[in-house]
Amino acid sequence: MQREITDDLDALLDVLPPHICRPLRDRDDNQQLLEIVMDLGRLPEARYPGREVILSDHEVTDADIEYVVSRIGEFGDDNRAGIERTLHRISAIRNRRRRIVGLTCRVGRAVFGTIAIIDDLVQSGQSILLLGKPGVGKTTMLREVARVLADEMNKRVIIVDTSNEIAGDGDIPHPAIGSARRMQVPTPTDQHAIMIEAVENHMPEVIVIDEIGNELEAAAARTIAERGVQLVGTAHGNTLDNLMLNPTLSDLIGGIQSVTLSDEEARRRGTQKSILERKAPPTFGVLVEIQSWDRVAVHTDVGETVDNLLRGWDAPAEIREMGDDGDIKRSWARPEARPDRPGLGERAVIRRDGRRGGVSRAHERSEARELRADSAGQATEPAGDMRGKRIYPFGIARNRLEQAIRDVGLGASIVETVDEADVLMTLRNYFRRKPDAVREAEARQIPVYVLKSNSLAEMEKSLSGMRESTNRGFDPVMEAMRETEDAISEAMSSERSIDLPPANSYIRRIQHQIAQRYNMQSRSHGREPYRRVRIYPNPDNSFDFSE
Repeated sequence: MQREITDDLDALLDVLPPHICRPLRDRDDNQQLLEIVMDLGRLPEARYPGREVILSDHEVTDADIEYVVSRIGEFGDDNRAGIERTLHRISAIRNRRRRIVGLTCRVGRAVFGTIAIIDDLVQSGQSILLLGKPGVGKTTMLREVARVLADEMNKRVIIVDTSNEIAGDGDIPHPAIGSARRMQVPTPTDQHAIMIEAVENHMPEVIVIDEIGNELEAAAARTIAERGVQLVGTAHGNTLDNLMLNPTLSDLIGGIQSVTLSDEEARRRGTQKSILERKAPPTFGVLVEIQSWDRVAVHTDVGETVDNLLRGWDAPAEIREMGDDGDIKRSWARPEARPDRPGLGERAVIRRDGRRGGVSRAHERSEARELRADSAGQATEPAGDMRGKRIYPFGIARNRLEQAIRDVGLGASIVETVDEADVLMTLRNYFRRKPDAVREAEARQIPVYVLKSNSLAEMEKSLSGMRESTNRGFDPVMEAMRETEDAISEAMSSERSIDLPPANSYIRRIQHQIAQRYNMQSRSHGREPYRRVRIYPNPDNSFDFSE
């Protein structure tokens, strides 16, 4: 994909002292230049990705700093200045007497075409929050979003530009923002007031904000969103987890509060009485974690993602990578392995052109564990021969399990520890909390069977399922997953709907879940016993799970 990059580098070099400017002009890699650092009494240096270059043998003097300060705009309360009609930013370091003793001259670039990787999200009209470490391109992407919304989508866009970093220094904004309008902020502490003023006075359809950093700005953002205005902004933090742990900014994703449940509700949910819950709809419906220029992680439903994380469930993000040919490759990132929630491996990649990446056996087993854990009496591993097996019951009634073994006619025995067990059987609420016994069983690759309740009927149903799996000699869930992934790949490549074989309600539920994770629409058709799932070719965020 072709990108047009404008940096006005000569304008920045012209304000530097001659003995610092000359070495830079002679270099042929300045398209990668990030910033020039001038600290009093130290050698000046230029910073490139992953390396620094000394620019002069002479230490920086007061005269050198004054040379730069006299040729740029005025410094604001945030100790930032700029060069008129450019995107460059000069930040000052001051001593206790407020005298400037250091400068960071950061190169500002307008990169046209940088939002192709999230273009569909921008056009959706949803509020989007961009996160990422410093220097990864948040402001550059924000600037391009403003231009596309204003020029290509003809929307009324207002930029609240706190440090003149989005639209450049001076009263005339940089052409990189297109026809979007810019409101300057006299001092950073006034940003929240200017945000509200923009809505009340100028009737925008979109407001663009850089660096939401305090509670007042988060509250102003919520007020704007509640008025139906699309928000596009950045915030301090690299990932969604950072915001969830930040009490000041967590309101951007709905806020988190502690709730005390009744005894009955706690038992029903299988949780402790004091839990964390999201307290309001999120201000931003979509969150984009910028990992590099060509790779982002997207959470398309922030509210659902936060809810899942608070419950200890998996919340995979959609990974988008831009290839050299402009093709966007999409995959789903699984959470990293943690002691309290074992990782589930990497998902297969289904690309725009319909090609499908490989799915490892480890992934298939992990996926089967995750899907089957939600169904009563279903194993988290293929059963194998259960006759003579040793079962370790965790959190279930031992006397009932003994009775169920006799009733079903399995020659299994009950043991006292995980070390002795061939199989672990537990309740759903224990399985989700991942106690030590369950984690140890999974680490030892011991099959775990999950029951919905502690009743004799559920135990007999689970034990019968073990025996039936052994007699069939294959795992129907694994087979259903393979058929569904093949159908998704075929639907995307052929652009036509694909019918899966008839299946029972449990298998159909799994097939719907897989379709949802690949952002495909699926519906059930027909009457029992011939009811089946149909996969549709066009991605759709609405799903019909009706049976």
